[in-house]
Amino acid sequence: MEVIVLAAGQGKRMRSVLPKVLQPLAAKPMLGHVLDTARALEARRIVVVYGHGGEVVREALDAPDLAWARQDPPQGTGHAVQQAMPLVEDGDIALILYGDVPLIGVPTLQRLMAAASDRQLALLTVNMDDPTGYGRIIREAGKVTCIVEEKDATPEQRQVQEVNTGILAAPVTRLRSWLANLKNDNAQGEYYLTDIIAMAVAEGLEVVTTQPDAFEETLGVNNKTQLAELERIHQRNIARGLTDAGVTVIDPARLDVRGTLTCGRDVEIDVNCVFEGKVELADGVRVGANCVIRNATIGAGTRIAPFSLIEDTTMGPVCVIGPYARTRPGTVLGEDVHLGNFVEVKNSVIANHSKANHLAYVGDADIGQRVNVGAGTITCNYDGANKFRTVIEDDVFIGSDTQLVAPVRVGKGATLGAGTTLSKDAPAGELTVSRAKQVSIPGWKRPVKVKKA
Repeated sequence: MEVIVLAAGQGKRMRSVLPKVLQPLAAKPMLGHVLDTARALEARRIVVVYGHGGEVVREALDAPDLAWARQDPPQGTGHAVQQAMPLVEDGDIALILYGDVPLIGVPTLQRLMAAASDRQLALLTVNMDDPTGYGRIIREAGKVTCIVEEKDATPEQRQVQEVNTGILAAPVTRLRSWLANLKNDNAQGEYYLTDIIAMAVAEGLEVVTTQPDAFEETLGVNNKTQLAELERIHQRNIARGLTDAGVTVIDPARLDVRGTLTCGRDVEIDVNCVFEGKVELADGVRVGANCVIRNATIGAGTRIAPFSLIEDTTMGPVCVIGPYARTRPGTVLGEDVHLGNFVEVKNSVIANHSKANHLAYVGDADIGQRVNVGAGTITCNYDGANKFRTVIEDDVFIGSDTQLVAPVRVGKGATLGAGTTLSKDAPAGELTVSRAKQVSIPGWKRPVKVKKA
């Protein structure tokens, strides 16, 4: 099987400097979705047809398994496929896909390919109550004879509700011959790929049709409104897959997955959560409302409270995170770690049963087990040019409003008094305090504001 993906459209109606096929759907270019589908079909070759000025498309998505053909200037879909033909081999079946039709499904295409052969051309069609703008499937005695584009159709033909999706599968050898005989004597002055249908019928080939699993699979994108509509369709399909697998999604209409989300049993996801990259939620994880989780593995039974941002993080089981907590890249949390409101952790390892419950910054640190980090504590890890690590051993208690000036080590079982600025190592098992002497000034009077004359 050879796959030809047409991706040369300029997309002027997108009103964007970004080419249409690179517009993001679930944070991935639309063309990227189509290429992933083609790869899932195990195509022998994938040829992408791109247009003038579309070098950015090739630069964005080029890969060893892709071949590229340039269409310049654009002269219709038939002309686009012609540019790909030198890169495909006779004897195979060619599947034609579109870079701006990103939701097409693998099962639908597998059925289409199964219907195609050396003696059969297979079309993917849909029936529409309002087929305006689509090419009509014309049949005689139930058999497909041709496709007529909207602008070339007669009033009677425009009443036909079965329309062409543009997706088809045809034998390469025949396709090469048909494309060589295309003419552009039509209302658009273009070479229509759809004209090969009549050629196939004239040569005695049977034209068979299949239908998609869902009409939405065949929807294309021409403007930002349509892109937004497909985004919601795509997210709704993801949510349905999650709920079918047993995940509790409080409101499927308010979920965004921009990557892959894998969930265990009894996972609950509240509203307005965004999952980016690769995210794994183990059994019993609960994610509160308005959280963003990116490239993270969350251990079983962990609770993430609302408005938390989790990025490039690994969490152990039964952690309690948030609300308003943030973990940045390089964060590794053990079992039963608590990060409370307005706590930020970056590039740090926090071992089992340790807690930072309020208003703390932990950066470039190694924290042992059963450590309590008091409110207002920060690790001073950056001197303006270089970053240094802080090491806090097991069973340490750090009082509120403490600053640890790295590189520094706090020994096992040590206690740091509130307000301490630690610039030297604190010995194990001892109390370390660094604070100015408290002084009260007898008879001191608070200044009084002078009244203006």
